[in-house]
Amino acid sequence: MSQIIVETATPPCIVVDHVSKRFLRRNTHSFKEAFVSWIKRRKVRADTFTALDDISFQIGQGEAVGILGLNGSGKSTTLKLISGVLDPDSGGVFTRGRVAGLIEVGAGFHPDLSGRENVYLNAAILGMGRKEIDERFDDIVAFSEIGEFIDQEVKHYSSGMFMRLAFSVAIHVDVDILLVDEVLSVGDAPFRAKCYAKIRELTARGVTMVVVSHDTKMIKELCGRGIVIRKGRKIFDGAIDEAVDQVAR
Repeated sequence: MSQIIVETATPPCIVVDHVSKRFLRRNTHSFKEAFVSWIKRRKVRADTFTALDDISFQIGQGEAVGILGLNGSGKSTTLKLISGVLDPDSGGVFTRGRVAGLIEVGAGFHPDLSGRENVYLNAAILGMGRKEIDERFDDIVAFSEIGEFIDQEVKHYSSGMFMRLAFSVAIHVDVDILLVDEVLSVGDAPFRAKCYAKIRELTARGVTMVVVSHDTKMIKELCGRGIVIRKGRKIFDGAIDEAVDQVAR
């Protein structure tokens, strides 16, 4: 089935071209059942689940785009494909520039290292040099509001502290594309407001933002465009208000 591709006003920095992604789904319900099947030399049946089916879209430089859909629709899979965490089974995903992904809260943190050590580790993974991290360290800590906990091991952090520090590192790196998956739902209202303001500042500077969230109010505040996915297929790509209405139908 052909898809309408929205033309971007700026040069595209994300291209998702006829992408499909499938996962193996085994038809046993527990380890015990799988073990019994193995003992009896009975084959464990497996089939594939299509998470994304022939998805195509482009996102231009400086756009803030929300990816919407119900649980299990394929939103987070799409974000992981753009980030490079997953590879498509068919089609291609192309990005231009440095990509930072806030896809799983604290996923890049080492639990036995302090917040300070994790800032340096994560910033280095995102491509920052030691001097650059030194220059931005105080700003990163100040934005995160971690304060005196910066020298504690992060295994003692709450999920909110994880999110604040991870988000703060990502937004202080010179990235071209920032991917955000639900993490802004963690934290109090003043911190969320500060995050929204920072995202607007980044998009004004030309950073491309792709946001996945169930918070339609937040999506409307941050994004001008929405892509709606239903059962692995793109059903809408256009103005954010219309996209939110499509999800509700």
